[in-house]
Amino acid sequence: MNATSCGRSFKRRHRGSLSRRLVFPIEAVLVLAAVLVTPVGAETGHRSQAVPSQQFGVGIARCTFVDHSRSVLNYSSRPFRVLSASRTLVTEIRYPTQQNAGEPAEVHGALPVARSGGYPMVVFAHGYDVTPDTYAALLDAWARAGFVVVAPIFPDESAFEVAAQHGANTEDDLANEPGDLVFVTKQVLQTSNVESSTCPILNGLVDPSEIALAGHSDGAQAVGMLAYDHGLDPQGENYASLRTGISYRSVIILSGAEDIAQSYADEASRPDLLVVQSLADQCNPARFGVHLYDAIRQPNKWFLELLTAHHLPPFDGADAPAFGVATAVTIRFLQWSLQGDVSPNNLVVVGNERPAIARMFVGANGPSLKHVAPVRESCGRN
Repeated sequence: MNATSCGRSFKRRHRGSLSRRLVFPIEAVLVLAAVLVTPVGAETGHRSQAVPSQQFGVGIARCTFVDHSRSVLNYSSRPFRVLSASRTLVTEIRYPTQQNAGEPAEVHGALPVARSGGYPMVVFAHGYDVTPDTYAALLDAWARAGFVVVAPIFPDESAFEVAAQHGANTEDDLANEPGDLVFVTKQVLQTSNVESSTCPILNGLVDPSEIALAGHSDGAQAVGMLAYDHGLDPQGENYASLRTGISYRSVIILSGAEDIAQSYADEASRPDLLVVQSLADQCNPARFGVHLYDAIRQPNKWFLELLTAHHLPPFDGADAPAFGVATAVTIRFLQWSLQGDVSPNNLVVVGNERPAIARMFVGANGPSLKHVAPVRESCGRN
């Protein structure tokens, strides 16, 4: 689900319990702007080398990866026909560059700033009927903070494909998206490790030991399925098998939900989990995010509750206050989880810094929705 369309039956099977609220108080006062420019790895105890202290510029490139083992359906036909025997995944790659005055926010094909061992990578999944560019403000902020952001454009669910299929409900293809994310991750890691003409900008760009998954709406559900689902994908492969061999160390769920048609389970690797959800979200109501959070029973998890924002504006920049908090918290989370900051206390501080906009929960259960008024479920520019 996303900015322009709301979910189908696939999105409405949820479970989880509502429980007591555990809110952490503000432990210190931080300046939000300072948080946004904190360099990756700048704090003590990091697992890998620090990068330069200044913020980066943002380079952007598009590379195409083709998975010949899986197909794409045409949902505008009855019965559904195979639209393509292969899944072509045009992928946007944002990466740190030298920041130069007067340049645009993104510079296509700019030379990356070299870093020994590569940069930590965030693999991002967009929502339904949009593209990664919808989230450019957020993805650019991550790249400026020192992350490579890899965002495939999904077959069937992107704005281009929905339009090409005359507005047909293509959302059932979501079940294929965990496989898309794994395929693109592997292609990026291989291309970063071995110089290739397929996507030369990637050469030496990514640290394979520092990988995060992030997604919004339908993309958040795809990320949750890849990280925790133990059911089967449309090809009959277990989602747990899909993720074997890739060390996803962090998971970010932005206005997401759990698909209870499948069985979620705690992972032995227990990737750090951050859920960001708004009480006023009309497209993916808050209870869905809370249910998913409560279902993942591990101590290393955080829930950022946005008090007044809606579904897309905290992540495309339209709601500036909520976007500021969501951006600051996600950057701090990635810096701590991937770079090994010795204490996550700053994450809690930043999440609670603007109590009229957001509050942070950590561990145990997410917020109680007992006294939260229900919202009318509808999508669109909410």
